[in-house]
Formats: sequence, structure tokens, C-alpha cells
Amino acid sequence: MKFLDEALINVQSGDGGNGCVSFRREKHVAKGGPNGGDGGKGGNVLLQTTSRMYTLHNFRFKRHFRAERGQHGRGKNQSGKSGTDLIISIPIGTIVQEAETGHVLKEFVKNDEFFLAVRGGRGGLGNQHFASSRRRAPRYAQQGEPGQTLSLKLELKLLADVGIIGLPNAGKSTLVSKLSSARPKVADYPFTTLTPSLGVVDSHENDPFVIADIPGLIEGAHLGVGLGTRFLRHVERNRFLLHLVDLSTVPPKDLLGPYETVNEELRKFSTSLSEKAQVVVLNKVDKSGASAVAEELRKVLEPLNPDIWVISAIKGEGVEPLKDYLAGLVEKVRQTEYDKN
Repeated sequence: MKFLDEALINVQSGDGGNGCVSFRREKHVAKGGPNGGDGGKGGNVLLQTTSRMYTLHNFRFKRHFRAERGQHGRGKNQSGKSGTDLIISIPIGTIVQEAETGHVLKEFVKNDEFFLAVRGGRGGLGNQHFASSRRRAPRYAQQGEPGQTLSLKLELKLLADVGIIGLPNAGKSTLVSKLSSARPKVADYPFTTLTPSLGVVDSHENDPFVIADIPGLIEGAHLGVGLGTRFLRHVERNRFLLHLVDLSTVPPKDLLGPYETVNEELRKFSTSLSEKAQVVVLNKVDKSGASAVAEELRKVLEPLNPDIWVISAIKGEGVEPLKDYLAGLVEKVRQTEYDKN
């Protein structure tokens, strides 16, 4: 299934039903009064998050949504039935904006969050409401109010505790598959990951956490080169980052090159991204000569970031200790956020 992280939709609430003009017509009643019922209210359109959706794929072909209109009032003071509300399901992490202005209406970060997008039209009053001592037989009623129409832009940012970043083919998808039950498609060529994937990692001593495989970043990504800004914004929602470096492709004369390339793109895209905490993981230590490269790279990396791990994701070497460490780190970050709130 194609990953869709942006969608444009049109939502329209239901029209209100019209009020009714009616009079009593009963045998043996000399003068019957007005008894026109009210129109029903139009249905609202609401957005609701669900943990069962991970993309905006459902909006690829269906983009127009309209709630039910209210029924008209009837005689004998019978009010029309209100229109049923229309609830549109969206994934957690969706940002809702007005399509024309870009104004952010709502940012969803939890499951089962609701947002009233457009309110249904009010039902019109029946002629019973307009009777008075001077106007005993009003022959008019209110029209129902029309529903509201709004164009919305939906933008999805993946929510995860840990976001894996790195150059293409660094082994991000493989690491996700080793750490969690997720099974992303992997292959040995650049830009393997075209779809960000989430995996739930179970820990022995801490609560489970969510890890996101962010597609590879290349030089110029902040300008849209490669997969570019489409996926850079997903990194913003992660609590901290796991920076994966492929030891088999580190240039001998520029050991920090791959590491600095990715961090430079983060900095150019968003200052807050460059300030996120990172755990540096040197991958593919099973490759020939990779151990020596890891030692040299560790020496130049430690002054910049001492939190360095060496693993082989494909062989599983060093993955379990890394998993336990990440779980403990996630727990600390969650507790810090809880204390602030």
C-alpha cells in the first residue's frame, strides 16, 4: 500500500430541516391552532483519531464527505429527525489545516481524540412558535440553516519514541525488524524504504516503545532532494533519534562525512531537529575491515557524541543490549515529559 502523508478533503455538514406550517384539523374543534413542528438539525462532521490507521491512504480516492441533513418538521407538532453526525477516522499524528489559509485547526497526538470540523445547520422553527394573541394563525415557518462547507488539508507526522535516521541503505529497516515485530521490506540497494514503518519494541524491564524507520536522507534533503522534506517532518515527532551509520561505506579520509551529512540536513530543515538527542549506532560491523573503521570513527565521534554503539543488525550482534538501553532511555524521557506536565 502506498504511503500517503498529505491529503486534501472537502467536508460539508448537513442542512437543517425546514419548519412546518400546519394547523389542527380535528372533528368537533371549531378553531384549530397552528401545530407545525420544527425541522431537525443537520449532522456535524467530526474527525476522530484511531490507532488502527497508519496512513492517509483512505483519502486518496474519497475526498468529499457530507453529513446527513435534518428532516423537515411535520404537523401535529412533530419535529423532524436530526441528521446523523459523520465521523471521519484519521491516524494519530495528523495535523488539520484550513486548505486555503494554512491555518492549523487541530493537531492530533492521542487515540480517540475528536475535533468538530463543521457544525450542522440549525433546524427551522415551525409555525407553532409564531402564534400570538394578535397573530393566531401564522402561515409561515423558518427555513433550516444550510450546512457549512470547508476544505481541509491533512498532514501526517509519524508518532514514535525513537526515530531511526541515516543515509540510504544504512540498514534502518533491518534494524527495525530485529528490534520489533515489524517486517518492512528490505533489500541491498539505495532508497529501499519508500514508506516509513513503525515497530513496537518489547522490553524485559520497561514498557514497550515505538520505533520509526525514517527513509534515508541525502545531501539537499531539506530542499526536497531525494525523498527530501516529505519525510524530514516525520522526524520532528520522535522523542529522540537513533543515528545509524553504515561502517562499510565510511570514507577513510572523511570518517565524519556520513554522520555530518545527515545532521546538516536536520539543522537546515529545523533547528529543533538538530537539537534532538541522538544515539549513534555504527552498523554492519560484520563486514570486512568494519571493526577497524568502527574504532577510528569512535575516536572522532566521542567528542561530539559519546553515546555510541557498534552492532551488526543483519547478524543480530549487539542488538539485544541496544534494545534494553533504548527502552531505559525512552522511559527516562517519558518520565521527564510527565514531570514537566
